[in-house]
Amino acid sequence: MPQDSGCADKAAVDCVCWSRQRRSSDMRIGVIGCGTIASAVIRGIAEDEHQITVSERSASHASALAKTYENVTIADNQGVADASDVIFLGLMAEVAPEVLGALKFREGQRIITFMAGATLEQADAMVRPARAVAIMMPFPGISSGGTPIMMQGDAVLVNELFGARNSIFPLTNGNEMAAYLCAQAVLSPVARMVSDAADWLGERVSDKMQGEAFLRALVASNLSETESVTLIEALNTPGGYNQRLRLHMESSGMGDALARGLNELE
Repeated sequence: MPQDSGCADKAAVDCVCWSRQRRSSDMRIGVIGCGTIASAVIRGIAEDEHQITVSERSASHASALAKTYENVTIADNQGVADASDVIFLGLMAEVAPEVLGALKFREGQRIITFMAGATLEQADAMVRPARAVAIMMPFPGISSGGTPIMMQGDAVLVNELFGARNSIFPLTNGNEMAAYLCAQAVLSPVARMVSDAADWLGERVSDKMQGEAFLRALVASNLSETESVTLIEALNTPGGYNQRLRLHMESSGMGDALARGLNELE
């Protein structure tokens, strides 16, 4: 396995970060359900010389991709299936059985599903005789790279497609995927806190946008380079601003509220 080139904690985190010089071989890729996330995924790999066919569902996304990239074309769902060897499923889980049930797949096709509401095994049952070989949960930042990707299944294929620009976190089973899906929801509360702090700061400085940019960079850069517990300890100067605000938030029940929220998601 290639050496980890960008993981924050190499000893504790089993992630696979492939060399940025590595490019995946050309593939015939299809996308069924071209919404916001699937569109971001395609933008992240569109310059890798794949032949990409996107479904006409979510026409605005499909049209924008086809106009931007010469190697992206639009077809109906069956046309996507016919033209592709690797297919991304960007459907909502509740409509997937109806949409996929109307299609004819073929043996040898490999399916990567982005459906949070369906397990890898459930997706596999919908696409036979093709096989759902991996489930992954992309974030919008995949369009430009540098984002974490949690996935279960064929890590070699996912790495070949996305590992040159992103950090891949392989999971061993559906239970781990379910737990990661719950825990990743911390992103929205963190963004809410940064936004609220930026609003507070914006009332006291001349350039509110600069203030928010500073806070985003502060959080992203420090957490990307340092384990959370180590960072908390480094910021634990007695009487310091960071310690005082953290203790205030903890005494207000922040940790208990987070744990209750995660348990409810689980």
